[in-house]
Amino acid sequence: MKKTVSKLLALAMAASLVLSGCGGSGSSNGTTENGDATSASSENEVKDLIIPRVASRELETFNILYSQRLEDTENLTNLVDGLLESDTKGELVPCIAEEWGTEDGGLTWTFKLREGVKWVDMNGQEKADCNAQDFATGLEWVLNFYKNDSSNTTMPIEMIKGASEYYEYTKTLSEEEAKALTAGEGSKFREMVGLETPDDYTVIYHCITEKPYFDSLASYVCLYPMSQAMVDELGGPDAVRSMNNENMWYNGCYTMTSYIQGNEKIFTKNPMYWDTEAKLFDTVTVKMVESNDVAYQLYETGDVDYVQLGEAQLNTIAKDPNNKFHDYLVPDVPSKYSYQYIFNYNKMKEDGTPDTNWNTAVANEAFRLSWYYGLDFTNYWKRVNAIDPMSCENNFYTMKGLVYTSDGTDYTDLVRAELGLGEENGQTPVRLDAEKAEQYKQQAIEELTAQGVTFPVEVDYYIQASSQTALDSANVVAQMFSDCLGDDYVKLNIKTYIQSVRNEVIIPHLHSITNNGWGADYADPQNYLGQMTYGEDNAYYSDQYSYINEVEETEATKALLDTYKEFTKMVDEANAITDDLDARYAAYAKAEAYMLQHAIVIPCNYQIGWSLSKVDNDTKMNAMYGSVNDKMKNWASNADGYTSEEKGVAEQVAAMVQE
Repeated sequence: MKKTVSKLLALAMAASLVLSGCGGSGSSNGTTENGDATSASSENEVKDLIIPRVASRELETFNILYSQRLEDTENLTNLVDGLLESDTKGELVPCIAEEWGTEDGGLTWTFKLREGVKWVDMNGQEKADCNAQDFATGLEWVLNFYKNDSSNTTMPIEMIKGASEYYEYTKTLSEEEAKALTAGEGSKFREMVGLETPDDYTVIYHCITEKPYFDSLASYVCLYPMSQAMVDELGGPDAVRSMNNENMWYNGCYTMTSYIQGNEKIFTKNPMYWDTEAKLFDTVTVKMVESNDVAYQLYETGDVDYVQLGEAQLNTIAKDPNNKFHDYLVPDVPSKYSYQYIFNYNKMKEDGTPDTNWNTAVANEAFRLSWYYGLDFTNYWKRVNAIDPMSCENNFYTMKGLVYTSDGTDYTDLVRAELGLGEENGQTPVRLDAEKAEQYKQQAIEELTAQGVTFPVEVDYYIQASSQTALDSANVVAQMFSDCLGDDYVKLNIKTYIQSVRNEVIIPHLHSITNNGWGADYADPQNYLGQMTYGEDNAYYSDQYSYINEVEETEATKALLDTYKEFTKMVDEANAITDDLDARYAAYAKAEAYMLQHAIVIPCNYQIGWSLSKVDNDTKMNAMYGSVNDKMKNWASNADGYTSEEKGVAEQVAAMVQE
């Protein structure tokens, strides 16, 4: 069978290199001919890795099919493998699927699975073979409304024949009836959904229309497997929803042998892992810490092997050639996430009543546009990257490097052209326009005063209570609002949550804005723009952050809702173009530009920072889509740490000394 990798993905691979360059990593002197970084001698490798994560990044589920959060997948993709994964250049490579391809332009996709993949328990004891039926069980679970609450349904519904119909069918059933459904032969799922398993090691997906990018979805969790035998062993769907590290089944490179919520996780090498050639750590301990400041202290004492550096730490180290870490500053892996400020259009007060003043103000387009043109994020970007803050400038909703046209043009450059926006210059934010911002501010004040809005408009912004780093960043944001928009106009209130921002803030609708990063699940703009569409319960941001679907039409909200509806229509029209990728991307670019021109969302930053690391960041998976970038597999390591000279950035660090 011929394995196909589309030109689309090859170009995405090139894009990941461009983004790495923005982060300052460039080419290492220690690379092999195929680009993989050479590792330290085996005597100096880290065998038992210890890494810190801030407490706000605690996972909330052990069911990878249910997760839509980085905080979950950065853990779970080490425990469960899917069809494909990525290499260090972002190119798709085999995982459980050894070969894959399409013979009809993307209408039908066939994945040939490898034999010998085992499900094991926490202690690495064999439970069952992982085979094609497990991928059918996994997809049924995702598409079953009562089993998965619409999580991860967007992609299969948009691509796979019969997926939408099956999802809607499950909604018509009682909860008990829906949870009793399976993906076995002769089931309703098999009757309705375009998935075949002609044998134990072949999975065939039938798409609604030609989807030349469908294989890029095969590294995302919505197509991951689940064993029906595990479901039965645990006692049914409710037990799976509440499963933990001790009773779940694993087929990935590690099992989680210890889990203390909010404190520590221990990943242990899976003794039955199928990839016997993979370089794995014996154990990986994840220490949950209050802040990156605590993580840095642990790195100083040798108690962790990696730390992401904040502004103060980076400045202190880079500007002092005598600092013991000065020669060890290395670029962090550029995040695949495009960060935005998401508005909440249906905000509630703490007593559960509507925050009418905010809801009326944010529904006003002039109010939002005054932010769009007026907010200067430069000082905030310094919190991410003090050496090169302008590398974090983001003017788009979709991530750079996701897809390219046939002539090699980045999709975001199509959006740039539609917006009439200049190229980033590395000196000042190109979106800033003080004159326009002031005009829209005065227009908003006039229109909103007539509607009974009082000024300054209170903006509730939540951070974790225990994080000094988060507080420092929030203070920078508050000063930005004050300097750019004026204390007479808006007032940022820094509020706190204790443990779970989702449970304590987002679900109760208490936030005015959130800073969210979206990373693509597959290589197509639909995965970005589809999260913002109106009236769809699987549009992640619309349904679970902005709450636009809950906004009732009034005189104050009609224009906002009309804008959302027009944007959704444009996205749907773009999505209908499947025979010409250039035309498809052009249509999406018009939709994205329309969304930004009406400031439905405010682009903020890219996460391109610096670190101290005993892991070679250039050996990590680095795709612009999927969920495997945090898989701790084939990571080279050096117990002494990596130096700026080794990573080719010594001159960039040295330049900080002169400032």
